Amino acid sequence: MNIRITGTGSYIPTQVVSNIDFAQHVFLNDDGTLFPHPNDVIAKKFVEITGIEERRYISDDLNTSDVATIAAQRAIADANLDAETLDYIIVAHNFGDVKKGALQGDMLPSLASKVKHNLRIKNPKCVAYDMLFGCPGWLESFIQAHAYIKAGMAKRCLVIGAEALSRVLDPHDRDSMIYSDGAGATIIEDTDEKGGILAHESASYTYDEANYLFFGKSYNVDHDPDVRYIKMHGRKIYEFALREVPKAMSICLEKSGIEIGQVKKILIHQANEKMDEAIIQRFYKLYKKPVPEGIMPMSIHRLGNSSVATIPTLYDLLIKGEIENQSLNKGDIVLFASVGGGMNINAMVYQI
Repeated sequence: MNIRITGTGSYIPTQVVSNIDFAQHVFLNDDGTLFPHPNDVIAKKFVEITGIEERRYISDDLNTSDVATIAAQRAIADANLDAETLDYIIVAHNFGDVKKGALQGDMLPSLASKVKHNLRIKNPKCVAYDMLFGCPGWLESFIQAHAYIKAGMAKRCLVIGAEALSRVLDPHDRDSMIYSDGAGATIIEDTDEKGGILAHESASYTYDEANYLFFGKSYNVDHDPDVRYIKMHGRKIYEFALREVPKAMSICLEKSGIEIGQVKKILIHQANEKMDEAIIQRFYKLYKKPVPEGIMPMSIHRLGNSSVATIPTLYDLLIKGEIENQSLNKGDIVLFASVGGGMNINAMVYQI
């Protein structure tokens, strides 16, 4: 049984937001006091740390389920299949549909139900549900789809990662510059071709780490304290990721039986360039090996951190030759890895 990706699609929003667009923001500390540095200094330091020069936001008329549908339609077309033959639709996200200017997220019905409705699928045996697993949600959905197929419960699954983080940002929080919107989708099925999923690893760290990412009030004390925004303890996340993600990647690689030198690309959640680089450095240090040049393709510079959408979008762009000086070829070994709210971690070894 070779469970493989047979189609990919993504939606990259058209609204480009550069770091210059934050020039008029009033950035505050978490106690509401004015941040001491001017915005041009903040922007310069921000690029040095994250690598993000611009990000994408969805237009006011779209929502998370809409961009998830567009990515799904493209993946279905890429796989050249009838959507009625899908056994599962799994949509990874974190905040549901949040209309522009709304105070509440909408997850009734689930985003997966909305996507199935939008795709006009009549088959009731096509089961649609959501995955809430932080930034690693798309990869965890992939792992679940693999389990369904391997167990004989399904033959073909549609797995989507979609997010509109621009709708849950505190404009007074510098961390708001990290986040973006987007969607990526994949068709996963059993095929006669060699390769596919070779191993996977997942973990949830909640004893001390559960609230490293959380929903909190604005840093502006004049704002309604009951309106909540995405918040994070950045230093704690950074230290946690550097400690735990390389270990999970190594465990997964050992499960697969693949040697470190056989790995052609590492597709890691595009959260923060410096953090991702440090994770890869520590991973190769476990094997006493230097980091190969070009091993980690990046999309964060132009697309920002779109949470669950980052990896499937990056994979789609790579497969279709749209990342400069990067490519994926038949037979290549790819190591996927992600970390995010929960705190959750996962990894997967996959052969193209």
